[in-house]
Amino acid sequence: MLTDSSYFTAICIYVGSAAVLIMYIGWWLGRHWRAGWVTLVVLLLAALLLTPAYPKAGVHTMAPALIVAGFQYLTVGVEGAMHALRPLIFMSGAAVIIALLLSMTVFRQRRAPKGRPARPKPRSRPAPAARTRRA
Repeated sequence: MLTDSSYFTAICIYVGSAAVLIMYIGWWLGRHWRAGWVTLVVLLLAALLLTPAYPKAGVHTMAPALIVAGFQYLTVGVEGAMHALRPLIFMSGAAVIIALLLSMTVFRQRRAPKGRPARPKPRSRPAPAARTRRA
């Protein structure tokens, strides 16, 4: 069994690495996808990785619900995994609702009014040519 300090260390390492993974995926997807989709993926990933659950009845420590649900599903079945699946389903639903609300408010694309052309995207400047010394 883990002592209190080793349990705390293990949880800190897990949460820290999950946060780094979520930030990296958010950064990488943010370069290729729209903000609404990135928000949905990042929030769903955070809900799946960071939701806690009790491993079994009578235990006072918590573990990541995705891992608990996976182990309980493989060893006991769906009925044994339901205590870990309930918080996962709830948090995933909350992530989808929050991402939907953010997409409809903060990340909403503004459209140009009728009769006015949309502003063109600014062009990036080409890299300056290398200067050569003339003798």
